[in-house]
Amino acid sequence: MRYYYDLHIHSCLSPCGDNDMTPDSIAGMGELNGLDIMALTDHNTLKNCPAFFKAAKRHGIIPVAGTELTTAEDIHAVCLFSTLSGAMEFENVLESKRIKIKNRPDIFGEQRITDENDNITGYDDYLLINATALSLEEVPQAAEEYGGVCFPAHIDRQSNGLLAVLGFFPEKPYFPFAEVHNGEKAAEYAEKYGKKIITSSDAHYLWDINERGAYIELDCGRENAAQELINYLRGAV
Repeated sequence: MRYYYDLHIHSCLSPCGDNDMTPDSIAGMGELNGLDIMALTDHNTLKNCPAFFKAAKRHGIIPVAGTELTTAEDIHAVCLFSTLSGAMEFENVLESKRIKIKNRPDIFGEQRITDENDNITGYDDYLLINATALSLEEVPQAAEEYGGVCFPAHIDRQSNGLLAVLGFFPEKPYFPFAEVHNGEKAAEYAEKYGKKIITSSDAHYLWDINERGAYIELDCGRENAAQELINYLRGAV
């Protein structure tokens, strides 16, 4: 079955995310755009994922909980989880690995935690966009322990991309998949680096969210799609 997706989206919890990027608005835009699967991936946190799950189901979207984790090397990696419960357990681990620097909303932006109805329920007081204490080598195993998978984010960009920082894909950890932001580069990067390529928006504004274009084929119904997506990204299917 064909599933149209966007697996890299920031909410208003990310300081660089627009305040209109509430969990409900994100899910609503996905519905308007004809998407099937959407992943919420704020910087170094999963605190808005519970609200996103409730909102997504209301809009007929298959929700995936995730985060765009910044490694100790300052490399961005998308981590996705098969269940919300596993994701929130990983949140506890990630929280302990964050470097606690007070956020300056006047400089970096607010970091809003909301419910599924766009009500602000709190703020994350510590800046989310800096590096964590998790190394690139540690992240895949850490995610897998909680039912997750990770892959390098936006490798076609100069800012915080694995190739921009290291210049190559390391032998360890091995990543079968990588993400590009520009879908026109997908075939080029797949051939050059021998990777399967995910094309996601890295949306910080509602209008940046993928339209009905990028898709994956999963041999399952909607009820099992999140788990099969994780298996697919691990290279298991």
